[in-house]
Amino acid sequence: MTTSPSEELLVGLIAFAAVPWVLWVLVRGRRDLRLPIGRGHVRHDERPGAYRVLFAFYVAAAALMLFISLDLMLGLGGRS
Repeated sequence: MTTSPSEELLVGLIAFAAVPWVLWVLVRGRRDLRLPIGRGHVRHDERPGAYRVLFAFYVAAAALMLFISLDLMLGLGGRS
């Protein structure tokens, strides 16, 4: 199945628009020392190891979403 350039641009823009939301979660999580997971939260003072792993997952998610969105919008060649 092939996609048109306009479809790739649209999906790239949607992914690019979601990156600030993930970064905002990271900023709030760093400030309040708690990160959301599901319907709950992981607090740094209660579970520091789990907090660090979840923080790393959020950073990885933001980085991957940014790379994928830029690849779709600019054609960086990440899929070839």
